Formats: sequence, structure tokens, C-alpha cells
Amino acid sequence: MDKKMQAADPGETARVLHEVAERSAKLLGDFAAKDHASSLSAAAADELGIAKAYMDLYSKMLSDPARIAAFSANMMFDYMQLWQSSWLKMFGVHSAPVAQPAKGDGRFKDEDWSANFMFDYMKQSYLIAARHIQHAVADVDGLSPETEKKVAFFTRQYLDALSPSNFALTNPQVLRETLASGGQNLLKGLNNLLADMEKGGISMTDEKAFHLGKNVATTPGKVIFQTDLMQLIQFLPTTREAYRTPLIIVPPWINKYYILDLREKNSFIKWALDRGHSVFVVSWVNPDAKLAQMGFDDYMQQGTLAALDAVEKATGERQVNFIGYCLGGTLLGRPWATWRRKSRVTASAARPSSSACWIFPHRASSASLSTKHRSKTSRRR
Repeated sequence: MDKKMQAADPGETARVLHEVAERSAKLLGDFAAKDHASSLSAAAADELGIAKAYMDLYSKMLSDPARIAAFSANMMFDYMQLWQSSWLKMFGVHSAPVAQPAKGDGRFKDEDWSANFMFDYMKQSYLIAARHIQHAVADVDGLSPETEKKVAFFTRQYLDALSPSNFALTNPQVLRETLASGGQNLLKGLNNLLADMEKGGISMTDEKAFHLGKNVATTPGKVIFQTDLMQLIQFLPTTREAYRTPLIIVPPWINKYYILDLREKNSFIKWALDRGHSVFVVSWVNPDAKLAQMGFDDYMQQGTLAALDAVEKATGERQVNFIGYCLGGTLLGRPWATWRRKSRVTASAARPSSSACWIFPHRASSASLSTKHRSKTSRRR
């Protein structure tokens, strides 16, 4: 590790670290000054049932002291092996690792996690503890399936958060960069954190790299209808002839419809228009505090069903092709199930596919529609 480090100006490093400390202190002060009553109230109410799940776990574990003793003995045996292996490695004797990351675990890919005695010991110590804790909570009899899933999930989240790779002083890559840059990496990361907190969300990519109409949402369209939860955008086909049946797309809530309309060469919407489809796309709003009380039914009524009515009004067509991606497929599946139960569509009228695609006629009583429905009418542009 030492060979990879480059010397930095001690004075500049001290200045940067001082600035990081000052801004961090201000960040914590601002957080402490906020009203956390609602968060504390939610935690006390245990709305997710997390506390109850762990209380059930503890009661079942305490009822079997022998299993707890066996768990403790097994973990201590692995730690004794680790101590022995580490001593041998410190004196230059090769020793097989006691614990290794699972295949695909990218947290410990840096070679210093294995080559450096100190980081190798921290890595294996963490992996041993994580492995035994997960086995202990998974090996408890008498828990309901729901409780088992909750305990397994939140235990894994807790253990992942405590990984030494998440802390600057125990991550060799971060330490190298800190010493090489004189602490500039920490200052840059803190600036990113402050920007995210001011914005109210975590940035996963460079948001300045995307420009509407240039490299995202490049296909021209027109908003023809809107509710509190969405806008309905109409895209006209680029062909002289067009399919009579319009195509409605319900995208996910998270990445919106942009995933279907990036640039011209990788836009599904443009692809459909070039093949004669009249496309209508639901564009979800970014919800704020005013929409806090909106639920799934509201999104279905003001999203999917409202789009159906608006498309029928705009085109006069009572049959539509529908595509729903991710949660958009769920928003389509529920009304389809209701209509199917009420005999408003036939069994072959809606068919889910592996991509959560739903295709069915709007309020048809007996007509059957499939992807082969290709009735055309002439349309002059």
C-alpha cells in the first residue's frame, strides 16, 4: 500500500481536513436542529413491524440456550483460526484465509484487502462476524415466514452498513486517495453530500450531462391531458399509414418514460412511430408534500384509467394496445383483473409477458385483441 501513495503537502492536507471537519460539524448541527418528532413518532409506532420481528426472534433464540452456545462456540473457533492465520502471515508464512468474500462481492476487490496484513485481518474479521450473525438469525425455529424475511433483510442491511469498506480509515482505496490528493477527495465527497441534501435526493449520476430534447426525451410530442399525478403526451406516427388502434405506454414511477425515449437511435417511442403506431405516454410528476396522501388507487384512477378515457376522447377508439413497464405493469394488471372478473374483456385480451407488457382492449365486451391486430387506416400528414 505504501508504494502506491504519493506525498502531499502537509500544510494543504491539514487545511483541507480542517475544512472537512468544519463543514461536517455544521452539517451535523443543522441536522440536530431539525424537528425529528415525526421520525421518532414513526419509529415508536413501528409501522413496518421491525421491532416486533426482532422481539419474536430474541424470544425464540432465548428459548434455546444450547443453540446460542453452539453459535458462540462456532464463531470463536473461526476467530481462533483467524488469529493463528494472521500471526503466520505476519511472519511471512503463507496461510489459507479463514473467510473470503462471496463471488461477486466487489467491496474487497482492491489487492490491499489481501496483501496488507492489517486490512486482510479487518476484512476476514468482518466476514466471519457477518456470516455467523446471518446464520444465527436464519437458524431460528418457530418464526413466521414474514418475520423470517424481515429479520433476514434488515440484518443484512445492518451488516452491510458496518462493512469496513464503508469507512475512510478502514478502506485502503480511500486512504490512498486521501493521502495522494491531500484530502481533496473527502472535500469533494462532502460537497456532493451537501448538494444532495439541499436538493432532497441522492444523485446517482451527473445530472448536468442530460439535456431534454438533446440526449434524453428527443422525440417531439404534445401534452394533451393532465391530472395531479401525470401528464399524457401524444406522439404522432411518422408514416403515411397508421394503425387505427392507439398504443398507450405506462412507464415506471422511478425512471419515468425517459428510459423509452433517450436518443433517436435508442428510442422505443421513435421506433414505434416509424412503424405506424400512434403513441400515448404517461409522464408521472415528481411528487412533493402536497401529494403525500396519494396512494396506489389514486395512481390507478388518475393515471392508468384517466389516460384510457383521455385517449378514447382524443382518438374515438375504444380499443387500445397497452404496454406497462415495471410498476406500470402492476397499474395495468389490477384494472384488467377487475374487468376480467366483470366479463368486460376476454381471456385472450390481456397477456402479461416477461417484460411486464400488457395488451388489451379498453372496455371491450367480447372482442379479442393481440399483438397481431394490425387494422390500418390512411392518414395524410
